Amino acid sequence: RVIVRVRVREAVVSTQSTGAPDDMPAGETPHTVILYAHDDLVDTVNPGDRVTVTGIYRATPVRLNPRQRSVKSVYRTHIDVIHFRKDDEHRLREIDGDDESGEKSAQFTPERVAELQQLSQSAAVYERLANAIAPSIYENMDIKKGVLMQLFGGSRKDFSNTGRGRFRQDINILLCGDPGTSKSQMLQYVYNLVPRGQYTSGKGSSATGLTAYITRDPETKQVVLQTGALVLSDNGVCCIDEFDKMDDSTRAVLHEVMEQQTLSIAKAGIICVLNARASVLAAANPCDSRWNAKLTIVENIQLPHTLLSRFDLIFLMLDPQDESFDRRLATHLVSLYYRNAARSKVESIDSDVLRDYIAYARTFINPRLSDEAGQKLIQTYVQMRKVGMGRGTVTAYPRQLESLIRLSEAHARMRLSNVVEELDVEEATRLHKEALKQAATDPKTGQIDMEILMTGLSASSRAKRVELAKFLLQTLRNGNKSFKMSELYDACKEGYKDGFTQMQYEMVLRDLQEENKIVQTSNRTIRLKDA
Repeated sequence: RVIVRVRVREAVVSTQSTGAPDDMPAGETPHTVILYAHDDLVDTVNPGDRVTVTGIYRATPVRLNPRQRSVKSVYRTHIDVIHFRKDDEHRLREIDGDDESGEKSAQFTPERVAELQQLSQSAAVYERLANAIAPSIYENMDIKKGVLMQLFGGSRKDFSNTGRGRFRQDINILLCGDPGTSKSQMLQYVYNLVPRGQYTSGKGSSATGLTAYITRDPETKQVVLQTGALVLSDNGVCCIDEFDKMDDSTRAVLHEVMEQQTLSIAKAGIICVLNARASVLAAANPCDSRWNAKLTIVENIQLPHTLLSRFDLIFLMLDPQDESFDRRLATHLVSLYYRNAARSKVESIDSDVLRDYIAYARTFINPRLSDEAGQKLIQTYVQMRKVGMGRGTVTAYPRQLESLIRLSEAHARMRLSNVVEELDVEEATRLHKEALKQAATDPKTGQIDMEILMTGLSASSRAKRVELAKFLLQTLRNGNKSFKMSELYDACKEGYKDGFTQMQYEMVLRDLQEENKIVQTSNRTIRLKDA
């Protein structure tokens, strides 16, 4: 392995004008501009940064033929960069983890640090910070607390030197429920808050747009790799709306990103592994437009269970259709239009203070588990496993324990504490259980069953499939040992007391065929294997 160090005196930067939608002229679309950075300006910005560029706009002629002096009528344009300025006035401050502590401290004045420390010592700092998240959205406090934990994130854990690898520190959250419950508004708020956030829609995204795509450089005519939304949101949050409308090929790329936080690329002779250390905040709607309380979350939004199991928190945002709730919600919405600024400032934390508080915690606070917190986590995990043992279900997996550790570290970081204590574990457990009550509850039994997220089927659904398979085999033995598929369906529908759907019937037939107990002929006839 050879490492070559080259001092670059000139670099070509390709930038895209992606300002806020309000800043762009009507009818215009973002366009790409070539920038030339020289000497000390090289490597001062990274892909995904939002910058304001000061430079000299130049036009250079292009020859029709290298051997002739005649040039084209259209000149090639570029900008010679004089200065880069990162646009972070309205976002969280982004500070590189490799910077020295003195450069980090320069981002915060002593007065601001003292103010943040005083805020962390207040009794209701957790509630106040949660209220400052998307203040225009009514209630949903547990969801706001979950998003707050996502913004703080867990501690950095890299044990590559000892052979244990690197553990994920980012928290992934899925919001699903009825339309019109402010899911997209929550995503927009987080996107406008974090410095390296990317916002995309599931229907308008492709697998290459999320990961990376191959293009040909117009100058050198060489094949180059252009990164997508997940790589550009490295060390940030990738907000994905309409998550349920993604193609299967697009969703497949998220499996590696959401667990290993890397992106493996092998295209056009380019083989590399890119960092995608991004938190995923996704929003999904049910397939029938309204949430069906009689179905599980997998059946409602029809996402693969292998992808659902990678989310640390899954929240439901439902429309309760209650008169008292509707009145309170209408009062809140109307008050947004006539409430004066002074009253709003008193009620919640200022947005600038919130940004500085989160940036300060992510920069300087790196909490570690105490012995008491570690024992509390072990007891909580064992208790969660014990709940389902009596009824033959699984109520916790090791992934849930890792989620509890990340949430506990995020809560300790929110308190500006370098030690995770028992109270952090208790709040992480409460928040995790609130999400499980909504997402992993079996609608038939009303009890938590983690196998819904891990395997896509609850224990009661599996038991029903076994009973239906036995009844179907018994029907074949009692009859003439062969039925038309429609006749067998009608016979089982009349004799089976609990009832079943067409999908369940087809899944049972598929299971029996895989077990070589029945045979399906070409004319859609079902018969026993030994008949």
